[in-house]
Amino acid sequence: MRKDYPTLTLNDGRQIPQLGFGTWQIDEDKVAEPVRIALETGYWLVDTAAIYKNERGVGEGIGDWADIFLQTKIWNESQGYDRTLKAADKCLERLGRDHVDMLLIHWPQPEKDLFVDTWKALIELRDQGKAKSIGVSNFREQDLKRIVDETGVTPAVNQIELHPTFQQREMRKLHDEMGIVTQSWSPLGQGNAMGNDTIDAIAEEVGQPTSAVVIRWHIQCGLSTIPKASSRDHIEANFKALDFELTDDQMKKIDDLDDPNGRMGPEPGKFNS
Repeated sequence: MRKDYPTLTLNDGRQIPQLGFGTWQIDEDKVAEPVRIALETGYWLVDTAAIYKNERGVGEGIGDWADIFLQTKIWNESQGYDRTLKAADKCLERLGRDHVDMLLIHWPQPEKDLFVDTWKALIELRDQGKAKSIGVSNFREQDLKRIVDETGVTPAVNQIELHPTFQQREMRKLHDEMGIVTQSWSPLGQGNAMGNDTIDAIAEEVGQPTSAVVIRWHIQCGLSTIPKASSRDHIEANFKALDFELTDDQMKKIDDLDDPNGRMGPEPGKFNS
């Protein structure tokens, strides 16, 4: 691991890398090689999920690497206390490991009303040592406050959609108040950030890839982020985010791109499938 690798302190005292490697939409039979390339490049965090159906390939790509931060997620159909315990064991079996560094609930599924029991199962898995840290993904304010009120345990992370045109400022403020690290999924706006004139101009100013500029913005905002890439060129281009800094003026220009209606993925309160 690079000595200058940026990390954030979780509310359980552990460190989480600010730059991770995402594996969404990389098939099981193709994911091992990108994971290997990412680790060789210097990435420290690898993100996957049961629903990605690539955990076995991710585990193969990790191989004997020990100094990594691995996280996965419990999918919707596995919510509920007993189901979550069984699902977590299956995740570990596919990954070929006896624990993960971070285990997340993938979506709150509010209409099913199982996320509190699911959270209780994650607490048990943490106590068993099968997950060193536990968190959530796509949780809203009311979901976060409910699980904390009912269990007394605050998630270490909430992984949410976050990119320059959907900056989630209210959720980030809430996370700061609650001591939760914000982790950005779809940090490049599903590639749309690469076609933005403002970001392209900043990339030219700093002499860095456009994707690295966006990721650098996430890092300087105090976020953890997990850009997905499958080719060596893109994996290495994203990692260049650790090689430079943006000025206050450049940061403000990207801040000004925020659009409260810029969500691209599902609205968490309505996603119950």
